[in-house]
Amino acid sequence: MRGKREDTEPESVAEEAPRENTVRPRKRKADVAIYLQDVDEEVAEMTRKKQRECSELAWSTGAGCKSPHRWIPTPDQEEERPVALINAGFPHYIFNKVFATPVHCAPLPALCWASKDVVWSNMLEKDKTYTRDVHVMEKHPHLQPKMRAILLDWLMEVSEVYKLHRETYHLAQDYFDRFMATQRNVFKSTLQLIGITCLFIAAKVEEMYPPKVHQFAYVTDEACTEDEILSMEIIIMKELKWSLSPQTPISWLNVYMQVAYLKETDDLLIPKYPQATFTQIAELLDFCMLDVRCLEFSNGILAASALFHFSSLELVENVSALKRVEVEECVRWMVPFAMALREVGGLPMKTFTGIPADDMHNIQSHASFLTWLDKAYSYQEAELARHSNCSVPSGVLTPPLSSEKTEELVRVDTTVLKIRPRMHTASPPPDSPQ
Repeated sequence: MRGKREDTEPESVAEEAPRENTVRPRKRKADVAIYLQDVDEEVAEMTRKKQRECSELAWSTGAGCKSPHRWIPTPDQEEERPVALINAGFPHYIFNKVFATPVHCAPLPALCWASKDVVWSNMLEKDKTYTRDVHVMEKHPHLQPKMRAILLDWLMEVSEVYKLHRETYHLAQDYFDRFMATQRNVFKSTLQLIGITCLFIAAKVEEMYPPKVHQFAYVTDEACTEDEILSMEIIIMKELKWSLSPQTPISWLNVYMQVAYLKETDDLLIPKYPQATFTQIAELLDFCMLDVRCLEFSNGILAASALFHFSSLELVENVSALKRVEVEECVRWMVPFAMALREVGGLPMKTFTGIPADDMHNIQSHASFLTWLDKAYSYQEAELARHSNCSVPSGVLTPPLSSEKTEELVRVDTTVLKIRPRMHTASPPPDSPQ
């Protein structure tokens, strides 16, 4: 047995010896480096490939063609051909409107927290996004335009009772008009529920401490219950597609007034304008927007036209970047409302307990707008016919500059009704008629 075991051991060793030879020896670092490309060579190859691509896309140097990017060589740099970044670097992508340019020149001052052009473009874009239907009343044969005016007048009264801000009321008015444009055949009995629900939504959006739902149900004199308001809230927000932040006319007016009274050392975010002046113009806005024709104009033009009736065309152009032809039609439409409001006389600014003095002008106030509305309608046809041949209404407006006056305008000024405006931000020229 020992002999056999001794004979077998060398055979096993002999069998294992070839197995060790079949194992592949480990490569050294020098051997591995042979199979890897040098990093510097790879970068150099990519650079040469890039230069070949750029040479095909280089700017044509033919007659009449010059490179838009002239490169001046310096001792520390080497001259290279210009690279068409869009086509060379991103051949499969199209860059459209990378830098947005505002439609109008932004009248805002330089801002430290954002670009004034971007801010102004966003405001104009929002004004175009939140569109309203001029023919909204045609979709509801059971309603009359007078019913809309009565409802909005009541919402202003509710806003004053609960000391809501002007922005809250204007948001509610925007929600109401846009929601009614999405519906058909709304009955008179549902109108109050829609209006109070719009005010309820606007209060939750704008107010820091909005009234509770039971308070809104209380002012309806049990005509609307809390459950009905909450159910209508979901319906309205779904129909509006949750778009609840328009640029309202009162917010445009706030911007215009800030720019008009802004000094170089002032901050745009801190209002510096007179509260009484702002209240008077906002009163005209509230009054004329009871008319359904206000839906024909954008919110920015409405605010600019209201400001025009208390100042001058030059001021409006400076603070709103709007031209004369853009506000002309809205100014004409607003003339009878301005006449009726000024005939009544200036109303003192209301005070509200618990409201800071610097925020008093932002609280929505209510007046006898429905009574004044009938008087404005009586002026409307006669006033529009009287100024049909005049490019810009005068008489109740600040007269134009002497250099802009024509003989026709002078004749019209002597025949129109003489009503002195309640406020002027810019005094008229000495030679203009009083």
